[in-house]
Amino acid sequence: MFKFCSLYSGSTGNSSLVQTENTKILIDAGESAKKLTEALNSINIEPTQINAILITHEHSDHIKGLGTFSKKYNIPVYANVDTWNAMNTQREKINSNNIKYFNYEKFNIGDLTILPFSIPHDAANPSGFSIYYKDKKISIATDIGHMTTEVVKNLTNSSFILLEANYDSNILKCSSYPYVLKKRISGPNGHLSNDEAGKTISNLIEHGLNTVMLGHLSKENNFPELAYKTVVEQLMKNDVNENLFHLSVANRYNVSPIIDVI
Repeated sequence: MFKFCSLYSGSTGNSSLVQTENTKILIDAGESAKKLTEALNSINIEPTQINAILITHEHSDHIKGLGTFSKKYNIPVYANVDTWNAMNTQREKINSNNIKYFNYEKFNIGDLTILPFSIPHDAANPSGFSIYYKDKKISIATDIGHMTTEVVKNLTNSSFILLEANYDSNILKCSSYPYVLKKRISGPNGHLSNDEAGKTISNLIEHGLNTVMLGHLSKENNFPELAYKTVVEQLMKNDVNENLFHLSVANRYNVSPIIDVI
């Protein structure tokens, strides 16, 4: 058993669950401890069953409930040193024995093997994660300003990916956002567009990718239906057989369907 579930996804808050029969981990804790508990309970998981929390970066939509949730349920938290240094307020709430560090080398949590990798985003030292169980691999890659060779390398040979599709370029251009913010979002350390997500997925399918969930959609500059449609159009351009590939969109406020990684 190797499963993925998005608890929350979007600019308002992000948290995902990866689980096997023996190990359960969260990636990010960007909603309140109460909401995280409610989301887990809705899929029959108690917070005390969570073995660890991995943190991608220190922005509030990824760590909002981290300190309270970790302290309440005595859960270890893993982040790199730069990220820890950038989230002192949350760190102060966490028991010292639950503060764990990683670098860009593989480490184990239960029967999962974790490989962090660097992503381009305007944070202290943001990370994506490849998570291995037996011969399968899940990759988490959101908050990506642009696709780098390193990111693509780490996504290659994944069976499942949670991939950012943050904005539609045309909507962003016409939005009420100030020019500086538009440039940040579309810049090299901002977010990934629907088009770029589609191109990335098309390139990865030939390397075993069979399931993708689009995540971290902007509330103002995107729509789930549009993100889905844009990616499907990219797949069709590359003659991908839709019947051999599963695409979905993570829900902003609610738990998404549980994905069985096959």
